[in-house]
Amino acid sequence: MASSKSKVAIIGSGNWGSVAAKLVASNTLKLPNFHDEVRMWVFEETLPSGEKLSSVINQSKENVRYLPGVKLGENVVADPDVESAVKDANMLVFVTPHQFIDGICKKLVGKIRQDAAAISLIKGMDLKPEGPSMVSKLIKDSLQIDCCVLMGANIANEIAKEQFSEATVGYAENKSLADEWVKLFNTNYFLVSAVQDVAGVELCGTLKNVVAVAAGFVDGLELGNNTKAAIMRIGLNEMRAFCKMLFASVNDATFFESCGVADLITTCLGGRNRMCAEAFAKNGGKRSFDELEAELLNGQKLQGVLTAKEVYTVLSQRGCLQMFPLFTTVHHICTGVLPPSDIVRYREHAYNSAL
Repeated sequence: MASSKSKVAIIGSGNWGSVAAKLVASNTLKLPNFHDEVRMWVFEETLPSGEKLSSVINQSKENVRYLPGVKLGENVVADPDVESAVKDANMLVFVTPHQFIDGICKKLVGKIRQDAAAISLIKGMDLKPEGPSMVSKLIKDSLQIDCCVLMGANIANEIAKEQFSEATVGYAENKSLADEWVKLFNTNYFLVSAVQDVAGVELCGTLKNVVAVAAGFVDGLELGNNTKAAIMRIGLNEMRAFCKMLFASVNDATFFESCGVADLITTCLGGRNRMCAEAFAKNGGKRSFDELEAELLNGQKLQGVLTAKEVYTVLSQRGCLQMFPLFTTVHHICTGVLPPSDIVRYREHAYNSAL
């Protein structure tokens, strides 16, 4: 990194984006090599009061829409213009729903500092005709900058309350840059470590949402802890196999970091994917995930169902559906091909995957 002070911008302002801003802003005030101010891009909304969300955040230092009751820090500045938010920033924190990242990156081409670097907190894949691409690679290729990732057992509302948690930074080659990201996010209640495995860290954060959907089906069917533990173990096995299939370089040790088994556990016990899948199963699959998302998530986006579709597409293209019966069954339940009760009969579909 350059010797001059670094400036941070947060690209995203949902539940997790607001928590990221709170973490980062608390550290930029303390660390001498960072500018105090943290700009946070806000996708502008008009609140029921008629006020603009960005204005209310700047007045109250609270995201009343996505993280009510939590002060973000006096040095957080909400900006409804993404180009303005990243102006002069050389450390870019991307934390939006993954389906929006391509459009955001296209807007930022040629608008960022030449010495900028990025970190992605985004779970999901970008499907291209030539095959799947991780979000960090999309950011890296679109903006021609280094991009690390941060994933972990991180339910945003618990971190907002400053309950103890961990996270993992994945980096490719630049250890000194990874160390800067660790310093920027690490607090006494949010402990961050770095591993040289971007693909492993990012894919763990992505795939665990598919397993969380399966766990939610189990909860909705009231099948108990034994069943849920079995689904989680099977899901972890398929996560590892999928990671190795796409990237042979993925390190087995990564699955024992916070981004791996810990994130899988916490997401299957709590979180939005599990919650919506539970409601889906309780309704016998008769209410769509779009409807449940709108009802239960207060404007947040559900990632697991879309990721299950993306994973299914990758497996179909590679002729590997039979090797991933749980992932395949989750997608078929989400799309109404199978009933939620079939989550425990996933092995029966292993040899009949192209339903």
